[in-house]
Amino acid sequence: MPEVTMSSKNQIVVPREAREALRIKPGMKLEVLVQGETLVLLRVPRNPVKALAGSMRGTYPSDYLSRERGSW
Repeated sequence: MPEVTMSSKNQIVVPREAREALRIKPGMKLEVLVQGETLVLLRVPRNPVKALAGSMRGTYPSDYLSRERGSW
């Protein structure tokens, strides 16, 4: 597992293996999450709306919308 060292300017270099796995390119934004003593880096999608498209598919039954409309 690659290690990184914090510089005196509070900077780190993301190891090549991680950059390749996340397909990170120069200038891309990363989201930083702290979970306990764990640091998690997530790639921020260029188009967040497009990235979420279809993510809720299958959450509700197929007749849910018609039943909701019928209750009005």
